[in-house]
Parts: sequence; C-alpha cells; structure tokens
Amino acid sequence: MYELKDMKETNQLRSAYGDDIILYDDREQSVAYKLLAEFLLGDQGYAVLERTQGKQEEPELFRVTSTDGELELETIEDDDEWENVFELYDEMTFPQDEM
Repeated sequence: MYELKDMKETNQLRSAYGDDIILYDDREQSVAYKLLAEFLLGDQGYAVLERTQGKQEEPELFRVTSTDGELELETIEDDDEWENVFELYDEMTFPQDEM
C-alpha cells in the first residue's frame, strides 16, 4: 500500500497532449477532459481527468501505460487499487490539517 510520500508528480501526458485530452467512450463518442494531475506511484503512472462538458462529476482516475512509446490511458478495474490511488490524490489535493 502506498502513502502520499510515495507520489511523484510527472508531466508526460501534459508534455505530449497539453491540458485538454479527448477520449472516446464505448459508443465512439468523443469526450473532452481537462488533465488535473498526473503522478507516479512506484513505477506505475496515473492521471486524474475531469470532463469539460456536461454535468460535473467526480474526477476520473486512469492508469497511464506506454505501448511502443505511445502513451495510453486505461481504466482501473481493480477496486482496491482505484480506492488507494484516489485516496492519495485526495490527500495531495486536500491536505488534512495536522492535529
């Protein structure tokens, strides 16, 4: 299990694609996202994206992979992995006051 101190901010996606990223849903409809954060935990990359159109929802978390040098975003299927990584992102974004 990772801790906040294990997170290392990166900018691979931002360098390659900028702040705005277009993904395609399961119906092949384009969906625009804003890149909020990207970071490494160990040697695995993650990205947090927020939809720019439609109703505001909770940001979405993706695993960043590389195939033949091409960056790709994958949905995180493992509930434990998703929960752990998203909790760390929350801690990074909304630090708790020390008591």
